[in-house]
Amino acid sequence: MTAENGTPDPHEPPVHPVTGLDEVVHQRVRLGILAIAHEARRVEFGYLRTQLDLTAGNLSKHLSVLETAGLVEIEKGYAGRRGRTWITLTAAGAAALAEEIERLKLLITRLETTDTPEDR
Repeated sequence: MTAENGTPDPHEPPVHPVTGLDEVVHQRVRLGILAIAHEARRVEFGYLRTQLDLTAGNLSKHLSVLETAGLVEIEKGYAGRRGRTWITLTAAGAAALAEEIERLKLLITRLETTDTPEDR
């Protein structure tokens, strides 16, 4: 917690930035899915599979976790005669990705300003 003036409350232990990392978002593959989906309006399943070097089954499981959490929408359809699956980042997904990135930035800043054992 912070005092009214925005400074940390000296009576409360500091919270480490890793405590705010989201287990659903932070997993390497799911973070990759969200990042790629953020870069595009809509991304095709095969593109994600190739970019993240995954099997179709593995990617499907991760997409299911993200869809259940409301972070992506999955749309199935056809391009010509071929079945296609498209993934779109939801507003909640964009917010969760932004929060994860902020937490990682806090962690990086903290580590960059910490002495290494060699400096002590």
